[in-house]
Amino acid sequence: MSDRNVDFVLRTVEKRDIRFVRLWFTDVLGRLKSFAISSEDLEEAFEEGIGFDGSSVEGFVSSEESDMLAFPDPTTFQILPWRPEQHGVARVFCDIKTPSREPFEGDSRSCLERVFRMADAKGYVLNVGPRIEYFYFGNDQDPIPQDNGGYFELTTSDVATDLRRSTTLMLERMSIPVAYSFHATAPSQNTVELRYTEARSCADNIMTARVVIRQEAHQNGLFASFMPKPLNGYLGSGMFLYESLFDHEGNNLFWAPKTQNDAHLSELAQHYVAGLLKYAPESLLVSNPTVNSYKRLVPNGEVPIYTTWGRKNRTALVRIPTHKPGKHQSTRVELRNPDPTANPYLTIALTLAAGIRGIEEGLELPPEAITDPAAMSESERQAAGIERLPRDLGEAIERFEGSEFVREVLGDHITDFYAEEKRKEWDEYCTTVTEWERRKYYAGV
Repeated sequence: MSDRNVDFVLRTVEKRDIRFVRLWFTDVLGRLKSFAISSEDLEEAFEEGIGFDGSSVEGFVSSEESDMLAFPDPTTFQILPWRPEQHGVARVFCDIKTPSREPFEGDSRSCLERVFRMADAKGYVLNVGPRIEYFYFGNDQDPIPQDNGGYFELTTSDVATDLRRSTTLMLERMSIPVAYSFHATAPSQNTVELRYTEARSCADNIMTARVVIRQEAHQNGLFASFMPKPLNGYLGSGMFLYESLFDHEGNNLFWAPKTQNDAHLSELAQHYVAGLLKYAPESLLVSNPTVNSYKRLVPNGEVPIYTTWGRKNRTALVRIPTHKPGKHQSTRVELRNPDPTANPYLTIALTLAAGIRGIEEGLELPPEAITDPAAMSESERQAAGIERLPRDLGEAIERFEGSEFVREVLGDHITDFYAEEKRKEWDEYCTTVTEWERRKYYAGV
């Protein structure tokens, strides 16, 4: 932790009349947690951490070993612009440590940092840009659309137009630049795409964006839902991740001239994508963590259900955006299966580790999927090395629990707790649904 960063934060707190500082961290399931301290205690927090009871946080520790320390990361300090300027409020993300000041094995943010440092030691810097889809409803009980707009729709009466504008401005006031915002495909569905940044900052930005989107909706009498499939008959919401590896000199390692690869993918990028494809079924429980997540991942020509890659095929698990001449630095891959309910720290940690594993194992990239694999026979898919993603939460749990890769990346603590909680969720679902409802489940309605 840089003394310069700490000094800057402490000066800002005094200059801007910040009275409260909210310490943010994420539980294993990806839910944001927070408690506030007085600004007078912030300097001590940077030096010694702030103790709290970890036994009350999902996936942390038992009551017998409940003491945890939250250490604020000064580089994440931001004033909350929707709070009053007088006696203002700021937030800062925290790393969770044990009383002996060792990184806590159940801390999602520390997990991603560990994987990022592993890649960094090999000469790779992961940059990620997320595209987050969500819905606006009148409340959190009834999923009734607030408009009938479609993709890129522009109407003067669209309530979301002003909401997207205010949300973008609020994010940018928190130093989170927005690349695009627009009306998505379904009624009342919207999209915010954040500019790329390094892996952990990207996960921090996703957590912040969820708060800001819901905050702005609440201020306007609406509810913002990140549920993957809240409406029957319409596409659900994804959280697409645009990923690229850079070296320490700032060069994009994914680009190659077309003479080497039609998709402008370097050999390293091809191995990276092959790693994403190979380990996606084992990681799906984290990137798509709810029963409802799998109502989105059904055959409809728009979302991935097989381990394929392509350039124009929207059913591909990994899509390669069209290369722009002279824009070598923007070469990237788009992971299309995650949804907005995912824990972004664990999701990005697993995708980065999968890509690096693909590089280390020298995995060969299979042929590009030109057509929808659903139109192929099972024998044709097997011959092409195409695997079906888990169809429901139960199948995802089985693949997750049997994965040595997942356990190596996330560690025993996170892996065991996550699987246990998701098993409870799936068992509860299975005991409450009828066979008719189960058939509807697989139909994605």
